[in-house]
Amino acid sequence: MVSVLTSSALSKALFFLSLCSVWLLPDLALAKHAGITRHYKFNIKMQNVTRLCQTKSIVTVNGQFPGPRIIAREGDRLLIKVVNHLQYNVTIHWHGIRQLRSGWADGPAYVTQCPIQTGQSYVYNFTITGQRGTLFWHAHISWLRATLYGPIVILPKRHASYPFPQPFKEVPIVFGEWWKADTETIINQAMATGGAPNISDAFTINGLPGPSYNCSAKETFKLKVKPGKTYLLRLVNAALNDELFFRVANHTLTVVEADAVYVKPFKTDIVVITPGQTTNVLLKAKSKTPNAKFAMSARPYATGPATFDNTTTIGILEYKKSASASSSNNMNIPLLKAKLPQFNDSTYAMKFNQKIRSLATRKFPVKVPKKVDRRFFFTVGLGILPCSKNQTCQAPNNIRPAAGINNVSLVQPNTALLQAHFFNRSKGVYTTNFPTNPPFKFNYTGTPPKNIMLDSGTKLVSLNYNTNVELVMQDTSILGAESHPLHLHGFNFFVLAQGIGNFDPKKDPAKFNLIDPAERNTVGVPSGGWVAIRFLADNPGVWFMHCHLEVHTSWGLKMAWVVNDGKGPKQKLMPPPADLPKC
Repeated sequence: MVSVLTSSALSKALFFLSLCSVWLLPDLALAKHAGITRHYKFNIKMQNVTRLCQTKSIVTVNGQFPGPRIIAREGDRLLIKVVNHLQYNVTIHWHGIRQLRSGWADGPAYVTQCPIQTGQSYVYNFTITGQRGTLFWHAHISWLRATLYGPIVILPKRHASYPFPQPFKEVPIVFGEWWKADTETIINQAMATGGAPNISDAFTINGLPGPSYNCSAKETFKLKVKPGKTYLLRLVNAALNDELFFRVANHTLTVVEADAVYVKPFKTDIVVITPGQTTNVLLKAKSKTPNAKFAMSARPYATGPATFDNTTTIGILEYKKSASASSSNNMNIPLLKAKLPQFNDSTYAMKFNQKIRSLATRKFPVKVPKKVDRRFFFTVGLGILPCSKNQTCQAPNNIRPAAGINNVSLVQPNTALLQAHFFNRSKGVYTTNFPTNPPFKFNYTGTPPKNIMLDSGTKLVSLNYNTNVELVMQDTSILGAESHPLHLHGFNFFVLAQGIGNFDPKKDPAKFNLIDPAERNTVGVPSGGWVAIRFLADNPGVWFMHCHLEVHTSWGLKMAWVVNDGKGPKQKLMPPPADLPKC
């Protein structure tokens, strides 16, 4: 409602305001920076899409692939109505959004919500607090995120500037993975037979495979730039199962942000980005129009023993020609290729990740916990489980590949963990006896133990509000050492250190960076190595933590943290919304 004042009333009001300016100023400042409410509607439906000379029906939002871009400012509230027109159940996760006290809107199926059933809808309601940069949204049930994803662009508050040169233009670059076959069929068959799912047929940039694939030259992402201008590329790895190297031929990139947190700028030719990670880079165009086009290439960084999609997706960076330049010349301009590291170059990946440091300025401070209340040591990796009665397993001895944390492969419940927690109905749904340490010690990165059978169950860790947590995640060489990108919902964490081999609790803490560590929501546990993180459990709810390689999540490489309510009114989880889906 807007009220209109007469001129005399207005002058009285102004006089009153001048008298009260001392106590009103803080409120006025708050109002000036208060966010607005933004509404989106996501109709989840099937759409025919042609790639690699083949048309198939894929899951989309509003018929778009990739899905629509969400744009908001820090402090804005988002109301996103998701309507499910599919034969499948569906959920959407707003990857990297803190979801402070709004865990009902986080999205992982059977963790924070029951899925949205066919013909039903759900309004995701959350506020973006203290974050700015690039994140993304994606489906969080089965393998639907293969095509159901899109970028989230969080701009600074009005009149706030970037801590780097203002770019001429901002461009989302979203990496994806494409299968010719139906991905739900692929994972369902793999889970039924106990085998590994088929690998993808191509990678994509903004949904397009590019000229390195058969019959895809016309399906190429093109970025046209003006000489001398600076462009902000918002990189998102939405691929299902592959970490990626990315490079723009003959151009240097400046990394300025990772996982929606500003970082100390550094120059690089090649970016390493795991599924679930986002990285903002500045690209400065050459001062004069060159007589060439430049490949923007992405290919896998793969460390495990399994086969992988060893192909390269290419977009094209083109310089805008002056109006006088003839179009015939444009046809003969050479395409300069981008040289990328070997697919298993872990040394490069480690060095790149170690360059990422928080700004640690007065305006953007680092709030890394200095004291630790609870310490955890998690092994992450593969193992085996016996096949269930309804499986026709291919492997001998009736076993199948599985994955776990501290030897526990998570069994997905058939009701949402957050509801069970909120209504004190955890009995029969989950227990809070997740192991703090591995059940037995062995040479984690050396010769595997004889018994590689995993335990299985729905076990969680319970934390009191405001607990300072230190967690070391250790890769294992069971069935082969492998890099695992671990994503924690509901929090950012600080990456204190990483190393190769087994973590040494006596020597390695001396290497911890408590000054300007990277602040992230997804981190790669190095192949045959470890990573140490800390976070403050200041967000009540149930928070999923899992490998962002979807095949490993399907196999059970996942767990959850229960963060209990604090004592204050703003330290408690809000009640569930009326339209929360039912199981």
